[in-house]
This record gives sequence, C-alpha cells and structure tokens, in this order.
Amino acid sequence: MSSTIDGKDPLVSDKPSVLFVCVHNAGRSQMAAGWLAHLAGDRIEVRSAGSAPAETINPVAVEAMAEVGIDIAGATPKILTTEAVQDSDVVITMGCGDACPYFPGKRYEDWKLDDPAGQGIEAVRPIRDEIRTRIEQLISELDSGR
Repeated sequence: MSSTIDGKDPLVSDKPSVLFVCVHNAGRSQMAAGWLAHLAGDRIEVRSAGSAPAETINPVAVEAMAEVGIDIAGATPKILTTEAVQDSDVVITMGCGDACPYFPGKRYEDWKLDDPAGQGIEAVRPIRDEIRTRIEQLISELDSGR
C-alpha cells in the first residue's frame, strides 16, 4: 500500500513553517508565535524554542498579549532542538543566533528586539507592537512566495 497521494506524502505539509528562537523562550519568541498564529491562522505552522528555556513564560508578556486579545498563557518554554530547526522553513532568532544550528536552504533572520525580561508592561508594549509589525511583513512575504 502506498503512503503517497498523487505522488505526495500526506504527512508532509506544503504550508511554510516558522521557528522563533530566543534565549529563554519566555517572552519575545512566545509573543511572536502568538502573533503569527493569531494573524496567519492555520496557513503557517508556528514553532518556538529557547537555547536556555525558562521555567515559565514571562507574565508581563502574557499580560501585554492579553491586552490585544491574544492568549499565550498556556505556552510553555521549550528547548531548541536540531530537529525543530531542520523541520522549519524560516528560523527567526532574537538575541541567540549563535546558539542556533545552521542548515543550508533555510531562511534565517535575526530580529534585534529589546528583551522583555524584568521589564514592566509600559516597556513590553512597544516590543509587542514591533513584533506585530515584523510578523505582518513576514506573513506578506510568505503568502506572496507560494
């Protein structure tokens, strides 16, 4: 019995996948993943990870995203794996680019963003908003590339 449909493996998705990586996977990368899932729906596969994940997600990041109607409270910081990078089409690092394995053929970007760790909500809101702007641009690029 064949595992292909019309010559394609049904387990391989043709939608792009994006991996967001920051050191603790508790703030920037979780906000970016939340924005991408919210704005792109199921058109883009979303992953996030950290090179040294925290125990829990940053509560101020959760609060900032809740202000715009996005719930990331259930997110859990995850360790960056080679497999996560291999399985992603786009890898976006946020302050830990040197910890991320490199594979030819992947699109890599390093977003210079302030770290929300230890910051109050007034400092995290502009980070959240800048991430949204970058996510909107990313979605536009990925949608036009199909």
